[in-house]
Amino acid sequence: MNILDKIVAQKKIEVEQATKQKSIDSLMDEALFNDAVPSLKSSLTSPEKTGVITEFKRQSPSKGVINGTASVKDVVLGYERAGSSALSVLTDKQFFGGCNDDLTTARSVTSIPILRKDFIIDPYQVYEAKAIGASAILLIAAILDINQAKELGALANYLGMEVLMELHAPEETIKLNPFVDVVGINNRNLKTFEVNLEQSIKLAASLPSDKLKISESGIHSPEDVFYLRKNGFDGFLIGENFMKTENPAKAFADFAKVINVKATTL
Repeated sequence: MNILDKIVAQKKIEVEQATKQKSIDSLMDEALFNDAVPSLKSSLTSPEKTGVITEFKRQSPSKGVINGTASVKDVVLGYERAGSSALSVLTDKQFFGGCNDDLTTARSVTSIPILRKDFIIDPYQVYEAKAIGASAILLIAAILDINQAKELGALANYLGMEVLMELHAPEETIKLNPFVDVVGINNRNLKTFEVNLEQSIKLAASLPSDKLKISESGIHSPEDVFYLRKNGFDGFLIGENFMKTENPAKAFADFAKVINVKATTL
């Protein structure tokens, strides 16, 4: 089994356990479930923002521990103040060191959209995302068939959330559907975890023109942002580049100043 297969197998076990501990009806009774959430799509296209989705990420299967001491509140508040368009919060525990409380904590201190970044394979997880305060869910095309992608996307929209669908190969574009609000192209091969920025450029031509496009993973410099922007990308999901520093919020603030200055000179 490759790492993606292992994660999905574990996720099936976790979902089964979660449904026994808390029903969907109980999730719908959570305080945040009926709250309106800010739009990821609108925030990404706001001229007042950077177009960057900053990420709170403690660890990964390929890198191990990235930042084991960062405070969710401090980091996400700093991200927002520096002009982050949205937040991505890892909620997978076993492989990424995250938890649902990280997202709920972020929601309690920030007003920008929050993407629940996890391996969503079951409707239960969509209800759970709404209950913990997510604005949008991540759907990874590689682990879903066409019907699953449509069912999960439709449910997210029905519950008032948006959908970011992540693609890794041109053939996955057939899984796009009307419920997908933003399309992300991941520069990381989920089977080998190798990163290649050119992945975004190659796949961009396969995307429908009406879909908002973001590039994910392997973005390390302001030059990367402008290179991708010139090639038609509207947003950029960046996590490890900031989280690996002692002060992720300051690292993003410094990064944002550069891309904002360059944007005014183009």
